[in-house]
Amino acid sequence: MNFFHRFLGIFFNPEPTFQALSKKPFWVDALILILIASAIFSYIQAPYSKQDTLRLMKNNVQLKEKLGEERFNQMLDRVKDTSPPTLFLRSFLLSPLSALMGFLLSSLILMGLGRFISGEGHYVQVFSAYVHAHFVDKILGNAVRLFLIISQKSALSVTTSVALFFPQMEITSPLFVVLSQVDFFQLWLFGILGFGLSWVFQVHIRKALFLSYGFWLLQSLFFIALGLLSSQFFT
Repeated sequence: MNFFHRFLGIFFNPEPTFQALSKKPFWVDALILILIASAIFSYIQAPYSKQDTLRLMKNNVQLKEKLGEERFNQMLDRVKDTSPPTLFLRSFLLSPLSALMGFLLSSLILMGLGRFISGEGHYVQVFSAYVHAHFVDKILGNAVRLFLIISQKSALSVTTSVALFFPQMEITSPLFVVLSQVDFFQLWLFGILGFGLSWVFQVHIRKALFLSYGFWLLQSLFFIALGLLSSQFFT
């Protein structure tokens, strides 16, 4: 199955696509596309993120008291540093590297969890399925988010999660942090990933979905904890 058929298959016919990938787990071309797309997304949204962060930090007396004036000013300088070399480094090196590490680690965790329900499958199959499933979030999802960011001229307030239905909610509030993890593209991603894990581990789709969404829940709890810590930083 060539790349074009795999790409369309993830969106419109996931089960036979993942069946083919379980037999021949291609992943290099899919990973390259996702890393490039992630880098472009990071590069375009960076100025909006900087603007949002400066807005949150501006006149934040409590934060200034916590850090001290010198450290506070140093942090402001780091946020303001969007020179072309720095922006290029962050977007086209650090962002793809962090995404790659996330894929490798997440696939390893899924492989370990999969061993509780099956003795079938190997790491490359899991990695291939996981990378391809991210077409939903990293390609389509980020395209939608980028459109919203440019339209609203803000990155932090943009969400494709349940928090979208509460536009007046503060982005630093604990409820926003929790609801922002219930992202519609993530739910779609882990739903179709169930088909991939079903073929990789040779288990019924119900078990595979339980595994897939169980991992999503663990991941969400981790990011909620990070988000709550970050929100406390700005209050």
